[in-house]
Amino acid sequence: MSAEKLLSDLAAGAGGVISDIPVGHDEHITRLRELGLVPGTKIRVVRRAPMGDPIEVSVRGSRLAMRRSEARHIHITAE
Repeated sequence: MSAEKLLSDLAAGAGGVISDIPVGHDEHITRLRELGLVPGTKIRVVRRAPMGDPIEVSVRGSRLAMRRSEARHIHITAE
């Protein structure tokens, strides 16, 4: 079984499958779910800003930017 990591911990170019996004966080996390970041979805870190925040991710053919604080709530299992 693959180890679970947080999206915020992945290096640029690394990816995996979303295993969990805990319910009950702020509206930003709800918005990420509405954009398609749900369990079972493949996701990849494209790049990070020079200071590490925000990060750009590729999901379902789209690219999204998100804060590192938001990425800390997204649990990833390696492919």
